[in-house]
Amino acid sequence: MKQVKSRRNSEALPKHHGAPPIAPVAGHTPSPFESVLNETVALFHRLRVVAEQIHRQGAMSAGRRGVLKNLERLGPQTVPQMARARPVSRQHVQSLVNQLTAESLVELSDNPAHRRSRLVLLTPQGKALVESMNSCEAALLSRLKIGIPEQELRAASAVLRAVQELFEGVEWKRLLREAK
Repeated sequence: MKQVKSRRNSEALPKHHGAPPIAPVAGHTPSPFESVLNETVALFHRLRVVAEQIHRQGAMSAGRRGVLKNLERLGPQTVPQMARARPVSRQHVQSLVNQLTAESLVELSDNPAHRRSRLVLLTPQGKALVESMNSCEAALLSRLKIGIPEQELRAASAVLRAVQELFEGVEWKRLLREAK
């Protein structure tokens, strides 16, 4: 990754492509871990804009697109399972599922593990839409000259996965209980 010198200090910082790094709070220098979290949040917001630019939004909001892509990636799930995997309420996911059901992009199926919580799955029309979105994204992204070695991208992916697992783990839950 290219390095640039910060004007505020001599510490080498990665060169950012696009949005500037999140400015630290006056008098607070973020730890490397905080910097990863800050940059991840900034990237999340940028990726929402990128998805809107690629798909020209229309009726396919980020939430609806996310539900479809998660169903394609993870298979059938209940609304509560989808809500737990995202920082949104069950009611919000239910609203998205209702919209997608009305458009015949998803359907509900009996759940052998639970009588009341039905499984949500992609319809053939929903699968075709996700495949179209994936193809469009892959075609455009493959043309982007990213300039970051594959090894660094794999390492970054591993770091993000480890941070996610950290916040899903027992130690984090224990710290939250203690903080109350």
